Amino acid sequence: MIRSELLQKLAQDNPELRAQEVEQVVDIFFEEIAQRLAEGGRIELRGFGAFSTREREARTGRNPRTGEAVDVPAKRVPYFKPGKEMRNALNPD
Repeated sequence: MIRSELLQKLAQDNPELRAQEVEQVVDIFFEEIAQRLAEGGRIELRGFGAFSTREREARTGRNPRTGEAVDVPAKRVPYFKPGKEMRNALNPD
């Protein structure tokens, strides 16, 4: 599902909201998640999963074209851990 499909589905399920209002809600939702992760926080959505960040250490990588060694700096990357309900929905008994 892409963002436009999500907006369309939410608009269909909430006909009392204008398209601009649905888009604003989705924008705020994603902005808050991104801001919280940027601050080093964690977001937990019960029944869905948890978003957090993980640290990646600096390492030496390789340029795939030349094979030349390239230094890759340490960085934080987003991480998602699905909740129990999500795992059960994906792998029913």
